Amino acid sequence: MRCLLLAAAFPLLAAPPPATFVEHTIASDLRGGYQVVVADLNHDGKPDLIALASGMRELVWFENPGWQRHVLASGQNRMINCAVIGNEIVLASEFSNEAKNSIGLVTVLRPGSDPREPWTATEIDRLPTSHRLRFADIFGNGKPVVVNAALTAPDASGPDYRGQTPLVYYVPGEWKRRVISTENTGVVHGIFVTEDHCILTASFTGIHKFCIAKDGKVTRTELAKGDPAPWPKSGSSDVTIGHLGKTQFMAAIEPWHGNQVVVYGEHGREVIDDSLLDGHTIQTGDFDGDGNDEIVAGFRGQPRSVYVYRYDGKRWVRSDLDKGGMGAAACAIADLNGDRRPDVACIDSTRLKWYENR
Repeated sequence: MRCLLLAAAFPLLAAPPPATFVEHTIASDLRGGYQVVVADLNHDGKPDLIALASGMRELVWFENPGWQRHVLASGQNRMINCAVIGNEIVLASEFSNEAKNSIGLVTVLRPGSDPREPWTATEIDRLPTSHRLRFADIFGNGKPVVVNAALTAPDASGPDYRGQTPLVYYVPGEWKRRVISTENTGVVHGIFVTEDHCILTASFTGIHKFCIAKDGKVTRTELAKGDPAPWPKSGSSDVTIGHLGKTQFMAAIEPWHGNQVVVYGEHGREVIDDSLLDGHTIQTGDFDGDGNDEIVAGFRGQPRSVYVYRYDGKRWVRSDLDKGGMGAAACAIADLNGDRRPDVACIDSTRLKWYENR
């Protein structure tokens, strides 16, 4: 196992009391809730929430601070991910795990004079199993693009999903598909954009880092092999980066839709929890302001919970953010009320919740 992100051993820092959260339910009538995205859609300085639900025909958003509901686009089918870039939203829909059943429609949504009214939709691409969309300044020039990580190769099928899985991007305005790499194999479930403008992917073959040089050359570096079990129970599902003081660590859910929360740090691959069922989201944030990030992990199987893991100087200690009340498909971390403390927003099959950091 190689982990190229760690600079030093975890520091032993005295920690203040853990953060406490107040739960607010923003919506409870979603169908197949899958992704929550934080973005200031009406440009009033307050972050709003996009709630993407795969079982709904409408992409909706909730306006901060009253959380009024608005429709971004209607007539959608099997939505799976979206990314906000400037005044536009890129949406992936017509999704299926099986490439032969997945059109992988990629659409750009643009607002009119009133962002509370439905946005116009323009198709830009069809890439089977288009799955994870993120905006990223991959060239480090201040001009972000939209990265599209397909779930599988276009000719793959379950349960092994063998094949070369494309990682591509689109330049805003041009909206032409450009290939970053097809080196990943099998299911690529998670991606993360790093501070140095690179992309981490979590797949059946582990965690890899893709960086693009000024001359356009792409380098792919293995950071971790993930779960050592045989394919297709191998590798990683989702990945994020956190900090303990000035030291960087990786946190992952392993394997695909797996049961493990894993930290890559001074102890190599450390499983800090193996009790999840259908783990599906992992994030980090410094909720108590001590300079050390906590880990947030959510899972969709019983008891459908969201946990917070806090490093106490010797080990990771788990607490409940939502015990049995949120089978999180995705969570996002942002200051939603302007108090300079990071909050958590999570979405599951029917609910969108805001956990206010008090």
